[in-house]
Amino acid sequence: MPPPRGTSAETLLAYAFDSSAFTATEAIDATGLTRSTVLSAAEELVRLGWLCELDDARAAGEYRMGRPARRYALDTVAGVVVGVDAGQHRVTAFVADLRGAVLGRAEGALGESGLDVPVRLGVLADTVAAALASADVDRARVLVTVVGIPAPVDAAGASPDDGGFWVRMNPGFADAVPDGRVLVENDANLAALAERPSSGDASFAALLSGERFGAGLVVDGVLLRGAHGGAGEMRVLELVEGVGSSDGIGAVARTFVADAVAAGHIPADTALAADAALVFAAARSGDPVARTIVDRLGDRLARVCILLASLLDIDRVVVAGAIAQPAVAVIDRARDLLAEGHFDPVPELVASSLGADVVVIGAVAHAVDAVRADPLSFPLLSRAAGSPDRGPTAPSSRAGRTAHPAASR
Repeated sequence: MPPPRGTSAETLLAYAFDSSAFTATEAIDATGLTRSTVLSAAEELVRLGWLCELDDARAAGEYRMGRPARRYALDTVAGVVVGVDAGQHRVTAFVADLRGAVLGRAEGALGESGLDVPVRLGVLADTVAAALASADVDRARVLVTVVGIPAPVDAAGASPDDGGFWVRMNPGFADAVPDGRVLVENDANLAALAERPSSGDASFAALLSGERFGAGLVVDGVLLRGAHGGAGEMRVLELVEGVGSSDGIGAVARTFVADAVAAGHIPADTALAADAALVFAAARSGDPVARTIVDRLGDRLARVCILLASLLDIDRVVVAGAIAQPAVAVIDRARDLLAEGHFDPVPELVASSLGADVVVIGAVAHAVDAVRADPLSFPLLSRAAGSPDRGPTAPSSRAGRTAHPAASR
């Protein structure tokens, strides 16, 4: 039997998502519903599994005279969501409760097999299963899975062909993830969703910057997508003087190291060739070759920022992904160049604090938003149906990091 779609139940459930434990009186004050309507809707939402009834106000020490008030709370583990960052070389999965608090996580390595579709789907399936196991949650409780990929994604969840790479990144994930709704989204767009809480009302770009540049664009509060989901794809950088490609900071750092080796400026067995972070560390220690590389990378990043600001009039560029914190010196150099004022107004340039998890954090936020947009369209698994995970609780005490609203970038 499908759940009721009554306005009162939807209104009360929306209030519960934004509240901790509450009484009927508090819900009445917040929603404008009558007492009888609130009590009836609460009873129905308890029956459906969305709310749990807690100890009454007297037992909780919050009420001393008269009839004790009944107290309710969102059952944050009535269902769960899964966020996945399915990069070209690595897969990360988070399992989170209905408020986005992370309950379990897992990672899987694709190595050089990221373009092999069966391998890609197998690693993704294993990683999601491991994340669910670490959260001690049955896959039948998953309401929404969001998969972030390094490719444009249109409104139907498909990616353009583009010679085959994008299609390999987005081969269809329905058989690799738990039952429930599956949403596929561009990884940079998910990074933008993750950065929204720290960027407020600003128009901004979340710039994934590791192996390739890709931007999630928020302008006037709206996430830009484009007709084919390609807003923020940075292939135009091939035409920008001083940039020349969409290769990201990490990839170009390795290229510059190789150029320095070829020119005889550093030995062929240099450790700098192994990891861009080593280049940045060497620059901080005063290594002249590394400092030159940082300066060149900063100049290149500044040009990318000027392009984005000129086209979109954005307030901020957030350098995101695993490269963001190691590349602070590059960001500082780019910020200095922008401050010279040749292209005013220029955007504020900052490093993300979310690290390598920015895409999967955005995926969880997107999944929670999908549930909240129409929660009563999701039938919850009955507790009596035999799921091995937790019983009804108030907001989970096991919850770890909260994912607020990709390794290959």
